Amino acid sequence: MEKKSNLSVLLNGIIKENPTLVLLLGTCPTLAVTTSAQNGLGMGIATLFVLVCSNLVISLLKNVISDKVRIPCYIVIIAGFVTVVQLFLKAFVPSIDKALGVFLPLITVNCIVLGRAEMFASKNKVSASIMDGIGMGLGFTLALFLMGSIREILGTGSYFGLQLIPEAVAPMLIFKMAPGGFFVFGVLIACVNKFTKKKPGKKKTGCAACPSAAACGHASEGGC
Repeated sequence: MEKKSNLSVLLNGIIKENPTLVLLLGTCPTLAVTTSAQNGLGMGIATLFVLVCSNLVISLLKNVISDKVRIPCYIVIIAGFVTVVQLFLKAFVPSIDKALGVFLPLITVNCIVLGRAEMFASKNKVSASIMDGIGMGLGFTLALFLMGSIREILGTGSYFGLQLIPEAVAPMLIFKMAPGGFFVFGVLIACVNKFTKKKPGKKKTGCAACPSAAACGHASEGGC
């Protein structure tokens, strides 16, 4: 039963409650760093790591941390893992660290990370909190990767260094700029809403919709 519950928590963050395309959280870094697929992927994986680790630690310490200082404690825990990620990227992937710039340390106050700590990890078991961190992190990463891919292909004509659009065709540079980011963001949100929105059932009208239809003589006669 627990496995099914954890799987549900994992899938919830990826699809039903995608933090970027459904809950509309973390919009600022989403629009800022998705000028390329590589940047979006780097930001998403960094946030995924911080989400999983912070959820794990906060869930373990939820009975120890006082309610009066819980938010400052959460920020300290999150900031520790953000520092680990930043030092790792500086050492091994400096190009990604430079591209993400100030938005990497700002993961500390990202509403996705802090929100999951407050709303989920502090109230649930360790296993469920880890699954929540993975699900939300994967959902965030997927959204950033899709946005970065679309903006990179349309804005530069290339993808991960490979030229997809002939050089004779001028790329649409607006997709590398803020207006293009907002446009792609809106289109992706519309697509998610289209495919996840439940179709409403047929509404009953007339006597069939009346709660007293069974006791009404008009219903048996075929109309009101």
